Amino acid sequence: MSISLALTIAPLLRSRSLKLATAESCTGGLVADRITDVPGSSDYFVGGVVAYSYEAKAILLHVSWDTLRKSGAVSRETVVEMARGVRTVLGADIGISVSGIAGPGGGLPEKPVGTTWIGLSAREGDWARLFTWKGNRHSNKEASANAALQFVLDYLDGHPSNG
Repeated sequence: MSISLALTIAPLLRSRSLKLATAESCTGGLVADRITDVPGSSDYFVGGVVAYSYEAKAILLHVSWDTLRKSGAVSRETVVEMARGVRTVLGADIGISVSGIAGPGGGLPEKPVGTTWIGLSAREGDWARLFTWKGNRHSNKEASANAALQFVLDYLDGHPSNG
């Protein structure tokens, strides 16, 4: 596994005294794993929540039941609430979240396998990006973890735009 993005964001977070937290669903903790592969990550990584079920998203991350019912777990609305929730619950400056359909099953015509939303929440605002990966379950999870770390890097570089 590549930790190059995690190595890139480490000194940026450390030098700015920013704290990062993760909220993951389809990646099952892979983003947090990459972050903690970097020695000294406890300087800036507060922790992460793997919230796979609707109940976990609602109870642990304060995602609204209305959002989950109306938009589903794999949506812009849900990942924004996940990112905001983990940032608030863990007292971080930045929250990054991932929710998607890793496959091989679970896809729908409007949300095929590989559909993944990534959210980022910071004091300045909330953003979300949509991706549709074409790989297998493992490669979709890898791509999602990379995209989440890239989103953090883009935010730190001043370019957190929606995708």
